[in-house]
Amino acid sequence: MRVTIFDYGAGNLHSLAKALAGDGVSVAVEGDPLIALRTDVLVLPGVGNFRQAAARLTSARAAIRDAIRAGLPTLGVCLGMQLLFDSSTEGPGRGLGVIAGRVSRLAAFRVPHIGWNTVDDARDPLFRAAPLPTAYFANGYACRPEDETLVTAWTTHDRDRFPAVVRAGRTVGVQFHPEKSSIAGVQFVRAFLAGLSA
Repeated sequence: MRVTIFDYGAGNLHSLAKALAGDGVSVAVEGDPLIALRTDVLVLPGVGNFRQAAARLTSARAAIRDAIRAGLPTLGVCLGMQLLFDSSTEGPGRGLGVIAGRVSRLAAFRVPHIGWNTVDDARDPLFRAAPLPTAYFANGYACRPEDETLVTAWTTHDRDRFPAVVRAGRTVGVQFHPEKSSIAGVQFVRAFLAGLSA
């Protein structure tokens, strides 16, 4: 299985690549969005600014969106999850629009939200294969989907309850960082990949 991490200038690619790699899985990092689509699994990484990442997607936004909608398995991590949505109040620029909704600043006393937090109401099939009751978050913004049935897990920071996981077909977005969420987080990523080949 070939897994490609699209590098749009986000940090932390090494630890994410390490979490994804395993038996029968090769991981590549690609900065060209069209080349990144020539893969079995696309990964949109976390850490970074929505405006800057959206700008890197501009030339290939339609191609990426169409590929994901056509069934290209995709994992969006933190900022990568937010890019699956239409737009963000963090700055100008359009997301991929795979999931209808916006990203907005956390309605919380302490922003950003950094550290371990619970993953609640987890109903995604991945949690059966890889239980993850707590995960590591680092976000100042959160996704607000129009269709909340796409939310397969939640979390709460201060007074703001927001999606921890969303799923649309073979696309999964996680607001937390599985690569920083200890062994359980790595198992969650591996369960995502294993489920694609099952």
